[in-house]
Amino acid sequence: MLDEPAFVHPSAVVDPGAQLGARTKVWHFVHVCAGAQIGGDCVLGQNVFVAGSVVVGRGSRLQNNVSLYDGVILGEEVFVGPSAVFTNVMRPRAAFPRRDRYQTTRVERGATIGANATIRPGVTIGEGAFVAAGAVVTADVPAFTLVQGVPARPRGYVCRCGERLTSELVCTHCARRYLRTSSGLAEV
Repeated sequence: MLDEPAFVHPSAVVDPGAQLGARTKVWHFVHVCAGAQIGGDCVLGQNVFVAGSVVVGRGSRLQNNVSLYDGVILGEEVFVGPSAVFTNVMRPRAAFPRRDRYQTTRVERGATIGANATIRPGVTIGEGAFVAAGAVVTADVPAFTLVQGVPARPRGYVCRCGERLTSELVCTHCARRYLRTSSGLAEV
């Protein structure tokens, strides 16, 4: 069971040189480019695109129609909702290629990106953060912070389990407690 290979649907394209971890599932019409590193126990939903320099941490879930372009690094157990997109160049122009200007975008462990969210290049989304559906993230998101809107703005805090925290930074669902830090919140 521990060494179970990745599953790749026959319609998916996994280029030679891409790395897929054990028990990862790659579904219909996915394209994983050479050089991409996908950890174990991941799920790549229908029509996902993963560019060659992308890293996806263990246990992450990419829902249908997600595009991860060069420069994206996802930590472990990251959830990316349907049709979310990560950009990698601030001012793209077809006539002026800017491959030398790709920026690194990081999504840290346990964060959630909602459906149809757009993530600007060069930002960091902190551990356990929650980006609401349709949000446009233009700046870093602190750990365990909920952001919503266009552009995305802080609207509260969320627990590791995904529930909103009380004003005392306690989860009424699982009883975890948090403290404010310079990088957002930290679990006590």
